[in-house]
Amino acid sequence: MGSNDVVITGTGLFTPPYAISNAELAASLTIAVTRWNVEHADEIERGELVARTLPDAEFIEKASGIKSRYVMEKSGVLDPDRLRPHLPTRNEDEPSLQVEMALPAVHEALAQAGRRPDEVDCVIVGCSNIQRAYPAVAIELQHALGAGGWGYDMNVACSSATFSMQAGVDALKNGSANCVVVVHPEITSGHNNFALRDHHFIFGDACTAVVLERADDAVAAEQWKVLGLKLSTAFSNAIRNDFGFLNPSEDDPRDPFELVFRQQGQRVFKDVVPMVVDHINTQLAAVDLPPEQVERFWLHQANLKMNQLIAKQVLGRLPDEREAPVILDTYANTSSAGCIIAFHLHRGDLASGDIGVLCSFGAGYSIGSLVIQKL
Repeated sequence: MGSNDVVITGTGLFTPPYAISNAELAASLTIAVTRWNVEHADEIERGELVARTLPDAEFIEKASGIKSRYVMEKSGVLDPDRLRPHLPTRNEDEPSLQVEMALPAVHEALAQAGRRPDEVDCVIVGCSNIQRAYPAVAIELQHALGAGGWGYDMNVACSSATFSMQAGVDALKNGSANCVVVVHPEITSGHNNFALRDHHFIFGDACTAVVLERADDAVAAEQWKVLGLKLSTAFSNAIRNDFGFLNPSEDDPRDPFELVFRQQGQRVFKDVVPMVVDHINTQLAAVDLPPEQVERFWLHQANLKMNQLIAKQVLGRLPDEREAPVILDTYANTSSAGCIIAFHLHRGDLASGDIGVLCSFGAGYSIGSLVIQKL
């Protein structure tokens, strides 16, 4: 291998302590929706408002492939009067919630890589929502680890994991870092809209971590060489969240539903599938690999039908469960962490020389993918 080759040497996963089934989620929202429709019956009758649709646990699985999800706090999500997690306010001397989630994932990834925390000299936190403006969560995590070097936060929504890996690869290739940890602490329950049938089931919480090193320095028993990395973006309002620091200064009050996740689901499906298929095919062609040589696709875990269609169009046939593993059933959509969870849990059976594609896609639109080979 060349002296500038980069390898993945470890991954880690933190799974939150609480699970919520589709049935639990649907039962909670049924109470809230029924109450809302009664309270606004007059406006609905006059045509000023549209009655909200009752949720359905069977619909959730049929529409998405999701059966359950993990969250950092369960009681508030299932409280029909609240429909959002209860997260106690922490003082400045306490670790942030995202750092608390990140530490177990990072330590697992470092153990796989055979590295100590003090050998890390670059920490990048990439996720769909950062819990504060500054100081950077990555710098707090760097401090908590006892790592050296530098760190920063970045946000490219559901593609934050692959985009942060690109940044890590670049840092290793240009010599500004020797051991990079990219971390994806997704508390999606904090930005999800649990009040609407079309959105309440989509997300779950989780945190993943990945260790990247130059191949010449790596000591891990298992290593994955990065053969190629490709990023692309194209602006779209089809997935949007307008929460931001300017909200208190805006002249007109916003609809609260503008300050949480929202999407035009059918439009996203129609737009994104061909974009991702073209992205993957273009990247495979650039590294002279036909799709049939790819043993595994670790795709962003957004929707089962979406993943199946992407893999089918790349391969020219329906994939089996082994070729395009899914973790949606138990983790739901964990934003940027999803494709890394799939990689973390579904790579142990692959042999030396096997090739896989790790791909994310989401708001922006943003798409990122890595072609990797097990050494």
